[in-house]
Amino acid sequence: MINTDTPIYVIPRLLIRNAEKWPDKVAMRKKDRGVWQEYTWGEVHRKVKELSLGFMALGLEKGDKVTFIGDSEPQLEWGILAVQSAGGLTAGAYSDSIPSELKHIAEHSDSRFAIADDQEQCDKFIELKNELPGLKKVIYWDPKGLAHYDEPLLMSYDELMEMGKKYEQAHPTAFEDSVTSIKPEDFCSLYYTSGTSGLPKGAMMSHRNLIKFGQGTVYKCTVTPDYNFVSTAPTAFIGASFVASIPCLLTGATLNYPEEVETLVHDIREVGPQLLASMPRMWEAMVATTEMKVMDAGFLKRLTYSLFLPVGFKQAELSYSKQRPNLFWRLLIWLGEAALFRPLKDKHGLLNTQVAITGSAAMSVDTFKFWRAMGISLRQIYAGTEAGYISGHDTGDIKNDTVGTLVPGVEVRVNHNGELLVRSESMFKGYYKDPEKTKASIKDGWFYTGDAGYIAEDGHVIYLDRVADLAEMASGERYAPGYIEGRLRYSPYLKDAIVLGDNRDVVSAILIINYDNVGRWAEKRHIAYTTFANLSQKEEVAGLIRQDIDRVNRYLPEGARLKKYVLSHKEFDPDEAELTRTQKLRRSFVEQRYREIVDAIYSGREEVIAEATVTYQDGRKGVTKTAVRIRSCT
Repeated sequence: MINTDTPIYVIPRLLIRNAEKWPDKVAMRKKDRGVWQEYTWGEVHRKVKELSLGFMALGLEKGDKVTFIGDSEPQLEWGILAVQSAGGLTAGAYSDSIPSELKHIAEHSDSRFAIADDQEQCDKFIELKNELPGLKKVIYWDPKGLAHYDEPLLMSYDELMEMGKKYEQAHPTAFEDSVTSIKPEDFCSLYYTSGTSGLPKGAMMSHRNLIKFGQGTVYKCTVTPDYNFVSTAPTAFIGASFVASIPCLLTGATLNYPEEVETLVHDIREVGPQLLASMPRMWEAMVATTEMKVMDAGFLKRLTYSLFLPVGFKQAELSYSKQRPNLFWRLLIWLGEAALFRPLKDKHGLLNTQVAITGSAAMSVDTFKFWRAMGISLRQIYAGTEAGYISGHDTGDIKNDTVGTLVPGVEVRVNHNGELLVRSESMFKGYYKDPEKTKASIKDGWFYTGDAGYIAEDGHVIYLDRVADLAEMASGERYAPGYIEGRLRYSPYLKDAIVLGDNRDVVSAILIINYDNVGRWAEKRHIAYTTFANLSQKEEVAGLIRQDIDRVNRYLPEGARLKKYVLSHKEFDPDEAELTRTQKLRRSFVEQRYREIVDAIYSGREEVIAEATVTYQDGRKGVTKTAVRIRSCT
């Protein structure tokens, strides 16, 4: 029996406690072929125990590493808990990682075993098996397409669980003994960083680190056992742990897994979660989708939207300033809720949402205001793989220009360079096999975040940008590229942007159009196009995007306004290392990769020939050339 009266700082012990306390309460749901499959805490405990004993039977020892790759599903969570229960560590790779990225994580982490989703992920390990001699077994949970494989490296979950049952007969207390032997300071996970400045580094996390991380979410969001969460982040991303799996383990709340990425919005609507957390790109994409659907709607719906959206913005303004609306505005807000806001929240599955969270990257003030207008108090959290949970907005104290107040137990100070330094129990313990980088980032117990910011008088943390990304023009005027990029992405017609101008005379941008939305806009106006590259260079599209640039420029000081822009011939692609797997921009890499375009912008040219590599379905590669126009905003 686990003592539930004292704090628990070992992750598998939380699972055992929940199985004892709520054996029949639903712990996880997964939508499969349109039907929600439910797993109680008692069932999850049994499956984790059998898998963990199976790993022990295979020879997994305390401190051994296990790489995992696959979509976020209950089976993956069971596998991670099973490894941790046996005293092992997990190291996650994103499901869309290419073999070379997967090899780096498996090789760097010294993984002896691996957990894989399906045939696609198993094929990656089979391709790499001669390059990973230390890898003994790859255990998969989805057998579809693998029945005809005769590969000794592979083993199914069912086979591993059968091994676990037999192992338990010979070692009846092995699982409990293993969990009891684990200490809060023992390492349980390697989380690989985004790799914005090079190869991903393995951040070592202990059981205490991750539980303290999750306690920040429970505290800031007042999570209770009746909450429903929806898994929106890949399991390899630490955010999936501290805003989903760990809070559910801490409180007994239910974690729901969507069927596919493509069905996420529909599945969220079915679940009606009390807490929904996702990265800025999802919230921005939902705004873009809303505005495009309104543009395609009939006259009455467009009129309703245009009439009541300003009412929503007024509601947001009053809410931010903590003013009570007068009778006239209360009536308009009530009408707006009935005619517009409630139907829109229902479409996005947000009717029951009490807490909406964003984090991981900067998001524009416009997006915050839009959701506040809809009646969703979207709150920001400030956290990092290495830094832990630093701050977040409290209920009733949400400010769209801050990242909230500090989590209890977290200390923050600002050094002479304006860099934020952090110290807390959720902070990582160092980089795996990299003592030099660990010493450079942790000094006297303080982690140097690399983020520029400060703490306001009211206790709110103000995040500006990465210290390395704060730019200074040739004139000496400083600006924050991330802020401008966030404002640009608010547009339904722009998917991404990189702002340039460091040590230059003017600020410029390379912009990526939202192909689907711009394509629909063009079709409605009978503008013919063939490909992404062709559509991006249309004069009509340039005029459309110019409106958004003008909108953003109105918020900027004269010296920091965009003066030139290019509509890129292709999207930024994580497979080409232009984005990280968490969709963060690798700024220095992109600037170097697009060096020819950047040089053309600042040399006064009007056009540049851009090349892009195309991979055809038969594996052949080709090169396309596009004449990219350099456009002026003056």
